[in-house]
Amino acid sequence: MSDRFELFLTCPKGLEGLLIEEAVGLGLEDAREHTSAVRGMATMETAYRLCLWSRLANRVLLVLKRFPMKDAENLYHGVLDIDWQDHMLSDGTLAVEFSGHGSGIDNTHFGALKVKDAIVDKLRTPQGDRPSIDKLNPDLRIHLRLDRGEAILSLDLSGHSLHQRGYRLQQGAAPLKENLAAAILIRSGWPRIAAEGGALADPMCGVGTFLVEAGMIAADMAPNLRREQWGFTAWLGHVPALWKKLHEEAVERAAAGLAKPPLWIRGYEADPRLIQPGRNNVERAGLSEWIKIYQGEVATFEPRPDQNQKGLVICNPPYGERLGDEASLLYLYQNLGERLRQACLNWEAAVFTGAPDLGKRMGIRSHKQYSFWNGALPCKLLLIKVLPDQFVTGERRTPEQRQAEREQAAYDQTPDEPQERKFNKNGNPIKPTPAPAPVIEQPRLSEGGQMFANRLQKNLKAIGKWVKREGIDCYRVYDADMPEYAMAIDLYHDWVHVQEYAAPKSIDPEKASARMFDALAAIPQALNVDKNRVVVKRRERQSGTKQYERQAAQGKFVEVNEGGVKLLVNLTDYLDTGLFLDHRPMRMRIQKEAAGKRFLNLFCYTATASVHAAKGGARSTTSVDLSKTYLDWARRNLSLNGFSDKNRLEQGDVMAWLESCRDEYDLIFIDPPTFSNSKRMEGIFDVQRDQVQLIDLAMARLAPGGVLYFSNNFRKFQLEDNLAERYAVEEISAQTIDPDFARNTKIHRAWNITAR
Repeated sequence: MSDRFELFLTCPKGLEGLLIEEAVGLGLEDAREHTSAVRGMATMETAYRLCLWSRLANRVLLVLKRFPMKDAENLYHGVLDIDWQDHMLSDGTLAVEFSGHGSGIDNTHFGALKVKDAIVDKLRTPQGDRPSIDKLNPDLRIHLRLDRGEAILSLDLSGHSLHQRGYRLQQGAAPLKENLAAAILIRSGWPRIAAEGGALADPMCGVGTFLVEAGMIAADMAPNLRREQWGFTAWLGHVPALWKKLHEEAVERAAAGLAKPPLWIRGYEADPRLIQPGRNNVERAGLSEWIKIYQGEVATFEPRPDQNQKGLVICNPPYGERLGDEASLLYLYQNLGERLRQACLNWEAAVFTGAPDLGKRMGIRSHKQYSFWNGALPCKLLLIKVLPDQFVTGERRTPEQRQAEREQAAYDQTPDEPQERKFNKNGNPIKPTPAPAPVIEQPRLSEGGQMFANRLQKNLKAIGKWVKREGIDCYRVYDADMPEYAMAIDLYHDWVHVQEYAAPKSIDPEKASARMFDALAAIPQALNVDKNRVVVKRRERQSGTKQYERQAAQGKFVEVNEGGVKLLVNLTDYLDTGLFLDHRPMRMRIQKEAAGKRFLNLFCYTATASVHAAKGGARSTTSVDLSKTYLDWARRNLSLNGFSDKNRLEQGDVMAWLESCRDEYDLIFIDPPTFSNSKRMEGIFDVQRDQVQLIDLAMARLAPGGVLYFSNNFRKFQLEDNLAERYAVEEISAQTIDPDFARNTKIHRAWNITAR
């Protein structure tokens, strides 16, 4: 065999430039970039060294042959022509990977089968021995790449992908591959910082991938030093003595590196379930003396090995997995920016993000940005120098002020010790001067964000006296007042519920996203709420029962007050919260009129109207709904207020229930859905089509002198004229709109219906 070989080094998309620098440094000659690969010439020693030391490559492929290929027959004979007895035993194991298409081969499985057939036929012995297939741990892994009519047949020296270092047996929800993490560290300048004795901290470390890769770089450890299985181990062209020499050199370098004083490398993770897996990964990598992982939130993160230590803060913030994550992610980035400005002055920072728009919300300019791919997701690496002239939000304090604050904080954290008491000239003890209150940096809002905050504060002031007078603590403060900020915002005690209306297709998605982030940044400041108590949902046109379907499973209920009753709302798990705020006037009307009456609540949802009726002294309440989930919720609402007796909860299809019911009621409330097609009901309910039958059935249950209140929120709803011919019908919509919905008088329509 030749002394020099052609090599292909594959890598994740976007790492080609870094990989060619690394490979040339390790001895690759005549190197050229390709998409997700680097090509060059090398000796066997360099090929081994690349396997051992490349932090960025996925695979090291040694090219066995290139040949033109017109069809499957060309492929078969081109592979057959190789002296396979020089590479593997006839009873060995084999795996074949095929990439590319053309030349009559459009199916990679078929292409791999033809390659396998040629190798097996070449090695088949007269006794019938032949190689077998082992896709997991073969003796030889062969790769054929078809590129514009040329077949490139290679031997995979690496075996399993080189990113699998062997230390990470446990991983978090959104892990980075090890070679991508190494690339990010190299782009972030970590090799330079480590050589200068700098520190590294990851405030969202997950299971510690950044930490371990950084530790191996700093300690001069070959990333694949601990790997036991290689693609060349059973290859007949393998040179064990050469490999042993290179491996021993790497072992000596790692020992020398680990013998140096450890650098300060720390990780912090909010999820307690990831702490031990992260520590296990560090231990398996042999870096327990260098790396420590602690539990901690981003908002309290403070990397301070000592006052003069400088280094790199690096992190990969979580990606939003479902609708409504915008708020938590925005505040996470804001917290990160605040901690960098407050605790990491003169450090460098690297934030790897799949949401660059959120990166802009940290309040610090990035001086460089690099594009990467995390799998199929395009990402950005934001490089930041944490210096006051790079700050774009918050108060800009001098280094002296920040140093004083650090010293005060350090003093505050020191355990109490007996202090010498001081006295004035009259002999009275002098009280110590209290420490100044900590300065809390509020993000400076953008022009749009400030405008939005002003509108919220104006709305809050306008309804403040009414809210206090009526004794309610859940109400609407904003409802698309400004068309460019299309959302509804409701306050539930000290929580904020945001419903973002889906932007029309004519609106630029980037502009809509930017406005949403402006609004989310403004809400905590304008409404004076904890930013961790802002819940965001996107409201789009719903079909069937989709608006009632579970969106999450946190099961967290918040108690709110309305007109003297307590009600439970769930802000996270469903599109709606369990309390329709716009029906508040109707519930209060029912409470005032319910004394001594038998109350029937149809399509009762969480039975909030029934709670008000019971509060008003109803003789009995009956609440009917098809959903067991909402009836359980209704039971909790009633129990919360001490109402259990004389309050029936009935599960069933309302139309069928009314047809079988023979009881009479003095006060009936119906607020039906626009449309329902539940599997537990017969047929499909359509409020426009079925209104007459529904109202007729309900009126048949109304006692003499009784009142039926009917409402719904279908914007195009029209009450059938013939109902007014048989019953006394009065529209009372205007009387059922409170000040917090004054801007949206079409939120619902309501009627008072009685017998003639």
